[in-house]
Amino acid sequence: MASPETGVLAARARALAVLRVRGAALAVALLPAAAAVVLFAGRASGHLGAGGGWDLARWIVSGAAVLSLLLAALVATVVARARPALSPSVPISEKSAPDLYRLVRDLAERLEVPAPSAIALTPDCDSWLEDRTHRAHGPPDRGERPPTEARRSPKAPVLVIGSPFLWWMRVAELRALLAPVVAGTGPSAHPDIAAARRFIRGLDAAAAVSARARGPLRGPALRFVGQVARLLLRACREHATIMERAVAAAASERAQTVDYGLRIVAQEQVGLAYAGWDRLLTRVALPAWRMGRWPSRLDAGVVSALTELSRRDRLADGFASRLGERPACDLLEEPGAIDRAASLLAARLFHGGPAEPGPDWSPVGWHQYPEEVVDRKWRLEAARLHRVLDDLPAALPTTPPAAPEAAPAAPTLSYASTPARGPAGRRPGDGPPTNPAAAAPADRRAGEPAGPTLARVIDRLAHDEQAGDLVAARLGAEVEREEREEAARQAALGSRAQDAAVGVAWGDGMVEGGLPLFPLQPPRTGRELLADHVTAMVCCAAVDTAGAAPGLDWLDGPALLVDGARRVDLGRPVLSLVDDGDAEPLRGWLTTVGVRPEKPVRLV
Repeated sequence: MASPETGVLAARARALAVLRVRGAALAVALLPAAAAVVLFAGRASGHLGAGGGWDLARWIVSGAAVLSLLLAALVATVVARARPALSPSVPISEKSAPDLYRLVRDLAERLEVPAPSAIALTPDCDSWLEDRTHRAHGPPDRGERPPTEARRSPKAPVLVIGSPFLWWMRVAELRALLAPVVAGTGPSAHPDIAAARRFIRGLDAAAAVSARARGPLRGPALRFVGQVARLLLRACREHATIMERAVAAAASERAQTVDYGLRIVAQEQVGLAYAGWDRLLTRVALPAWRMGRWPSRLDAGVVSALTELSRRDRLADGFASRLGERPACDLLEEPGAIDRAASLLAARLFHGGPAEPGPDWSPVGWHQYPEEVVDRKWRLEAARLHRVLDDLPAALPTTPPAAPEAAPAAPTLSYASTPARGPAGRRPGDGPPTNPAAAAPADRRAGEPAGPTLARVIDRLAHDEQAGDLVAARLGAEVEREEREEAARQAALGSRAQDAAVGVAWGDGMVEGGLPLFPLQPPRTGRELLADHVTAMVCCAAVDTAGAAPGLDWLDGPALLVDGARRVDLGRPVLSLVDDGDAEPLRGWLTTVGVRPEKPVRLV
């Protein structure tokens, strides 16, 4: 078994190879200047002739030397001043988590490595060390030490911990999980490895800055810098990769002496935490984010999600018994405030949105989630479905007419009365209809109650073969349009200062990173959207006519509760209607639950 020192030596060898690439680039930049010095020194000493071709050669080489030095100075300035993007995180001060800092320092002392300089949390299931000493090369932030002082005493890297780990893992498990991460501070303190990493980070940041360069003068100059930076990065790539692997191997070997048996259990919890966190974000948090609400206790919610997963999954059986031990979040003085900050950051990273709460971006607690998110989501989707149905003709022809221009206008169906549509699907501002009687829906019979009903949706999808495809396509277009408008609105609300933590700075300017950085789901197909909207309409009818209630399932998100129990058998009847046009399974389900599809439902 290789010792940690062997791994550090291998990493140092590769770091020196990276630094040799830097030295070779410097030598190439200085070569014309060296040639010019030789030519002028030869003339002064009499070894090289004067006049004629020699003088012309001296001036040509001197011009090339000046140009080379200017370009080298430009590249060096951009690389030195470019600040690589920092991982978005929530900083944790020692005052707000003294027990957590004490645990990390004790762990570093056992491993005989320097302690991390600070601790931060990230809304993800991962942990790593992040070197932020490059901040000393850019404009100093308020309260930072001057750059010269920072260079004399470089800080140790910052320990970034996944916030779900603190709420799900126990204290002993967290210590075992962080052991190999903290052990990485040893190689990070080596001067050659640190210098090689700074050089690579500077090149990467310079390439990022050049990719976003604009302007008649700045643009070409920075594009040249980007080409040089990418050339050097390609030359360093293999050495940097092997160096990082050697550093990781050395840290892992050093951590073997600390809680090795418990590390196996902790790694099992990592996989479980990742699964629960992914389900919580995509099925619980995402519906709220799309409505302008962000759950303020995501990390507390992951405990409930993982506990439920442990109850349902045989492979996770027994993990819930750990909950009697002390959770790692007890190491924080105010876990609720930290959870709120991490939850807001998660919403920005995975969905986008403002950095601060506002009228259209407000927090929601778990006890408010069923009424303020689930119920409103259902009614918004049901209203969108009826708006699309309002725009359809009463009956879609099976074959195209011979003369479309001469065909009479088909009457429209009005399934809903919403602020965005008037009677018969007319928009506000279109003016009154020439015939008031034309505003009445074509399929509304005498004595039939006005308003949106589930029965009309079922009848239209079941009796019209082409309606399903057309409604699915129009729903997809409508959702895409709304998402574009929301993205544009949030982009207008954003500012450069708010996105500084996820951007790259050069000098005093900011180059923003796009939000969200990590979209959770690919676009849904039209059929999936149609099934979701029909399900929402069924749930609205069940709540309004059968005494059902909106609920929250920690793993599956919005849920329909009938007599206090979750109904999980709605999906298949809805798919039979949407995919095959067969309404009988859904009608049978409605009869079993006691839903009255002919009764109007309330929409948002």
